[in-house]
Amino acid sequence: MKAYMYLLLCSNGQYYTGSTKYLELRLLEHESGMGANFTSKHLPVKLVYYEEFRSIAEAFLREKQVQNWSKKKKEALIAGNTADLKYLARKQKL
Repeated sequence: MKAYMYLLLCSNGQYYTGSTKYLELRLLEHESGMGANFTSKHLPVKLVYYEEFRSIAEAFLREKQVQNWSKKKKEALIAGNTADLKYLARKQKL
């Protein structure tokens, strides 16, 4: 079964990172204020990025990884900018 890690841009300019088996349903939950506590306080939200996985366990692991990233690193991921991702990963380790 497919699963997803996703990033939402919230009205306050911050990103919310989540994972789910049912991406469209989860987005509807977030948009209606029935999703996470954080997103319900910062509506509207917009899906800006997602990755597909074979299992929810894999998607959840990726969610936890990306949650700890800086805003700049998340924006590099969204933009598909691998050079910036590598640079920001090294910078974060220093």
